[in-house]
Amino acid sequence: MPERHYPPWIVQFARYVGVGGLSFVVDFVCLYLLTERAGWYYLVSATVAFLAGLVTNYLLCLLWVFDFRRMKNRLHEFFIFGAIGLAGLLLNALLLWLLTDFAGLYYLFSKLFAAAFILFFNFFLRRWMLFSPVARQPIQEIST
Repeated sequence: MPERHYPPWIVQFARYVGVGGLSFVVDFVCLYLLTERAGWYYLVSATVAFLAGLVTNYLLCLLWVFDFRRMKNRLHEFFIFGAIGLAGLLLNALLLWLLTDFAGLYYLFSKLFAAAFILFFNFFLRRWMLFSPVARQPIQEIST
């Protein structure tokens, strides 16, 4: 049986979906443990859990998803990675609101549409800004 050769972005996207699922599990488990077992207030737990999921996602993306890094400064790279995630989170809330309150969809259906859109949004923006040699010039480093 001949080996199939897929474009790199297809392989990266498939891996990105798996990494996102694992990152969600880390986020969810941390939220539960910090709230139910450690007794933290759930919004504090949710913030810490979100950051744990973000760090998990970032590290696994570096180790398994993307094989090219445009930025030399890893702290700046992580900041942009996180900023894209935050933009995705805000866009998710906006889409949920629009699809539920204005389009009249049941909120869980709205969430499914929003989650699919955000998955593509985060992947392609992160790939384009941080992990793709396609762009003509690398992102300018923030001077410290």
